[in-house]
Amino acid sequence: MERLPALRCRFLAYTLAVLLIPLLSISAANVAVSGNTKYVEAATPDGQSIWLKDARKPALYTQNFGDCLGSSLINVTRFDAAYYKDNMTVLFHLEGNTNVANESLMMYIGVFAYGEARFDLTFNPCNAQIYSLCPMNRSVPIEANGIIPVSQADVAGIPPIALNIPDFEGQAILRIFANSTQSEVGCYSAVVTNGATFSHPSAVGTVLGIFTVVAIAASFATAVYGNHIPTTRTHYAHSLSVFVVFSVFHHIFYTGALSVNWPSVLPAFWSNFAWAAGMIYSESMQNSVNQLIGSNKGNTSIVGAAGSGSSAEDLGGGYEISQIYKRSFSSLFHRDENLWWDHLLNLRSAKAETHLATRALANATEGYDWYGVPVRPGLPLPGNFSGFAGTLAQENIPASNAFMTGFLWFLILIVMVAASVAASKWILEALVKYKRLGENRLAFFREHWVGYTVAAALRTTVIGFFMIVYLAIFQFTYKGSAGVTAIAALVLLVFFVGLFGAAGYACYYRLRFGSYTVKRDRIHFEKQRMVGFVPWVGFGRESQRSEKIQPRSSIGSMPCWSVQYIDEDAQRMSVQQDEDYIKKFGWLSARFRRTRWWFFALWLTYEFVRACVYGGAAGHPMVQVFGLMVVEFIALITIVILRPFEGARLNALMVYLLGFSKVSTLALSAAFDVRFNLARINTTVIGVVIIVIQGILASFTLIAIVFGAISSYMSLTRDREAFRPRKWEPYRQRYFAHLEKTAPDVPSVKPPSTTIPEPPKEPYFRVASVRREPKIEDDDPDFVDPASSRASVAPAAAIGSRLGSRRNSLHSGHVSSSHLPFGARSHRTSWSTRDFNGLQDAQHSNRSSQLMSRSRMPNKTSSGDLRDQISYERVRTPARSPGPGTPLDVRKLRHDKGKEKEDPLDERSSEEAKA
Repeated sequence: MERLPALRCRFLAYTLAVLLIPLLSISAANVAVSGNTKYVEAATPDGQSIWLKDARKPALYTQNFGDCLGSSLINVTRFDAAYYKDNMTVLFHLEGNTNVANESLMMYIGVFAYGEARFDLTFNPCNAQIYSLCPMNRSVPIEANGIIPVSQADVAGIPPIALNIPDFEGQAILRIFANSTQSEVGCYSAVVTNGATFSHPSAVGTVLGIFTVVAIAASFATAVYGNHIPTTRTHYAHSLSVFVVFSVFHHIFYTGALSVNWPSVLPAFWSNFAWAAGMIYSESMQNSVNQLIGSNKGNTSIVGAAGSGSSAEDLGGGYEISQIYKRSFSSLFHRDENLWWDHLLNLRSAKAETHLATRALANATEGYDWYGVPVRPGLPLPGNFSGFAGTLAQENIPASNAFMTGFLWFLILIVMVAASVAASKWILEALVKYKRLGENRLAFFREHWVGYTVAAALRTTVIGFFMIVYLAIFQFTYKGSAGVTAIAALVLLVFFVGLFGAAGYACYYRLRFGSYTVKRDRIHFEKQRMVGFVPWVGFGRESQRSEKIQPRSSIGSMPCWSVQYIDEDAQRMSVQQDEDYIKKFGWLSARFRRTRWWFFALWLTYEFVRACVYGGAAGHPMVQVFGLMVVEFIALITIVILRPFEGARLNALMVYLLGFSKVSTLALSAAFDVRFNLARINTTVIGVVIIVIQGILASFTLIAIVFGAISSYMSLTRDREAFRPRKWEPYRQRYFAHLEKTAPDVPSVKPPSTTIPEPPKEPYFRVASVRREPKIEDDDPDFVDPASSRASVAPAAAIGSRLGSRRNSLHSGHVSSSHLPFGARSHRTSWSTRDFNGLQDAQHSNRSSQLMSRSRMPNKTSSGDLRDQISYERVRTPARSPGPGTPLDVRKLRHDKGKEKEDPLDERSSEEAKA
């Protein structure tokens, strides 16, 4: 009772404000028209006047909407809401009809972003001047629109990044309650977006389609060019496989088949690859499928999605009816003073808001086109992206129509492939007929075009095997129409029996002559590097390591068994050279290595198990995730060990990139299970990480397509000597050398090293410095330099003068050595044979003169004095013997025990005198 005066004062103030403020604001609201563009004057929260475009894009707005009650008494044909940041207003519009005769209502609008309530408002439509709902009457069409001014406090929960982040995850929920029963009579949910998205199927999908067509053309060209089948197979094996391209695209899109609550960014990103998975929306096709299915749309809750047209009381956290009516009453009388006064201030532009409301009810051709449409029956509620149903909702395809949609497009694809091959044959025939093409060009393809057509159609079934098997098993789990389920069972049986039967017969056809042995072996974990620098662990069998000269270092091993096939005919040609086998089963084995030609059977088994886990465990996310983790991890190890493809690019894509993407995506997807209750902002971050991983995989695939097209062009010009561009000729030769090396599929043997091994280090010494010590010859007076040696060979007169004094000879040597550089020293003289002969002639002349002088001397008894005198006057003259390096004996008078020896010079003189 004490609060009644205060309540009455607040009620009177509110009433006066509602009556007076619109009148005062009439002069402040004007509409300007400039050409065809309308501008509206509005006021900002701080009171400044601004001009805004009438058809401007809201900061946040709703798109498609759906019934979240299932038995709504109001049939809503249009529901949209928009938040304008520029003038801080929220607009909502509602159109529909009802069969209720008369009922007064309460309305609730809530906006949720990333799983949390960001804005809500409960109001009476009569107080909001929505007269078509005051009261609701079946004779009056429902046309409701409202302008809700908001303050900064009302939108404080919406972060600024939400206005720009791609694929904003939000919902706007409209709930309608009947006052007579205080029960919910209508519920509609719409997805909230800011316009930014990862979903651009018209642009991104078109680019991916163009690259795929290039890969198909390159692969087909290498398959039909040439007349020698083994050579053609080799070049075809190294072109980029269309099978690998579609395997990458199928992996990306069908990741959404897991029954988890996906963040909005992932289904938007996957929609760019929907065309490759057969999920292409066509109005006429969907209408035909709906007629076949009838009213049985299945139950989307089986796969974890909230279906449109079914009750979802817990949507947006649910509601409490007592709180709804309590909040509606307190919104008039118990609002915070600052908050309700802010709302009153925003009402001063009532005329401008009335104009906006009128414009908002117009259709898209008159300006406002930011609204959605009701979703089709069978689709999940907008804003719910759980399971495969949420992934398909981006394409407006109900989960109940998934199998028939994919199967029909697959049949269309087979017809297009067969027709394209046949058309190629007849186009070539026309070119030959009109002399535009040589008579022998592509003769083998033109002659066997029927076989090529059948092989292309069968190859297409291999490409679509996983897609068809998964969609068929998903149809069983989804429990839709009985007729569609029967068709799915028949198609699954045909694919399973047909492809596995063909694979089994292909193996039997090759292995029917031979036997098998089982041997114990070991698998070693080897250190290696991926892409040249990334540390990686490889696998190698013991039997293969023994064949290598230098096997990689092993960090561990585990036992295993190997099955070896022993052919009875050792001379039989290999699979890659068997033309008969290539013609019959090349569509299965042509791209695999000589020793891995059977890998197609293993791959089909892997794809079948993978499809069974995806489809059979739908609705059980943890079974799907961890079951597929086991399957993908085993498959990754097996493929890394086998490296089945002959082309290096295919091994890089399938073995490393695709395998890593599958395992990492599954590991991250486990966080999206609702039982973990992870915050939606965190799930969005994880979703962006998955987009990065799969985006890198898709980018490498496109790059591989480009390089595959280039290598295919080189293969098509293998018979030409001239090649354009010429600067690519070295790459072309290297590519052909690579083909010749890898085609035999034999272990590579490293050539022996030609480098001389470094000898082992032994003890050694090093001269750091040299110091010269004095030598004997430095003080030897008999040392002469080369200059004096040349002067010593002179006529006898000169020798005689030199014999007179040893000091003069030494002095002349020192003088003649003055031409030596500073620090150099002279060595002993080295005489030649010519010098020795000259010395003998000089000595002979000297002795002749001596004999003549002796003959003139008086005769007296020989006492040896004269001989002693002559011997005394002789000097030791350096001379060289005829033998190089041998010193000539010095002629010197020597005595032996007091006896005088005969002088050889005297003996020679006597012999000459007798002569």
